Amino acid sequence: MLSRRNALKGLGAAAAAAGGLTLSAPAIAQGASRVSFTTSWIPEGPNLFAYVARDKGFWKNAGLDVSVARGSGSGAAAQAVSAGTFDFGMAATPTVIIQAAKKLPITCIGQINYDALMGVGVLAASPIRAPKDLEGKKLGASVTSGEYPFLPLYAEKAGFDLAKVQIVQVDGKVRERTLVEKQVDAVSAFATSTVPSLAPLGTDVRFMLFSSVGIEFYGQSLTTQPARIEKDRALCEAFVQGAMEAIRFTLTNFDEAIDIFLKANSEVAISATGKDYSRIGLGLTNLTNLVPEVKDKGLGFADPQKVATMADLVLKYAAGEGATRPDLGALFTNAFAGKIKLTAAELATAERTAAAYRKYVG
Repeated sequence: MLSRRNALKGLGAAAAAAGGLTLSAPAIAQGASRVSFTTSWIPEGPNLFAYVARDKGFWKNAGLDVSVARGSGSGAAAQAVSAGTFDFGMAATPTVIIQAAKKLPITCIGQINYDALMGVGVLAASPIRAPKDLEGKKLGASVTSGEYPFLPLYAEKAGFDLAKVQIVQVDGKVRERTLVEKQVDAVSAFATSTVPSLAPLGTDVRFMLFSSVGIEFYGQSLTTQPARIEKDRALCEAFVQGAMEAIRFTLTNFDEAIDIFLKANSEVAISATGKDYSRIGLGLTNLTNLVPEVKDKGLGFADPQKVATMADLVLKYAAGEGATRPDLGALFTNAFAGKIKLTAAELATAERTAAAYRKYVG
């Protein structure tokens, strides 16, 4: 079993190597390389960059013709990429760690965002102002949701007794409705999904985030198979760079990014709340990218220490019996990350446009 020190060393070495890595462009003499990509969920803020990368031409400029398929969950997306059904994909980082712990061949090749925004959501007018206030209240939760396994850890870190909270098991599809109808006092969920669904309807919610008590889980990662990296590093380089160019664009050209997304997803565009849904989803996602990793190391960079801490928590609380600690040096690579950095002016623009969405997770 790989030790924590060796895992950190492996990932750190990959990060160091990235600085001197020279990769040729993908072989495109016969035209753009066709590449398949799956998101982890329906069109929303965290995967908005993919439609920008495709339709604004960032992947095309990198020599790629990328098809974008919508996903049905991070677990399914990670499994599909591991099986080679898709060349590349995206999935919640803790979920990727779980799949790797089950021996699936998968590698994270770039961070898309840096906070999963797991937490407990309440109505804006709720008397629940702090985690301790959850005691004696009803908490709606779905056992299949990614944040659910970490509720005991959140209670421990936040200083409340989870045994004094009435957990009401609800289907993830109706979780938000139970909150709106006040069947529960709070819900355990991801803010990036719950807030954009409710706020445009006039139901303001606020989240108490797991990250506020030191439980730091990265959001979504770009993924591929280890064999693909070995076979065609230039292709992986081109794919990651096109994605990161798109993420920079969403941070610095917010309104145009929304327009591109809505044109690509007519079912969202024709909805009465579609534009607000898209804006709130991207606003929250952009907030998670205004972090030291991006500011200091560049887009896509994964901090080795945070990766190791995440793996510890995932193995303890969520991986299940029979899981073994994956080789983090192989599971995460910074070889393709950190090539695109925001200027001071771009950071200022990103901070300004994201500021309005802090109220949901402040």
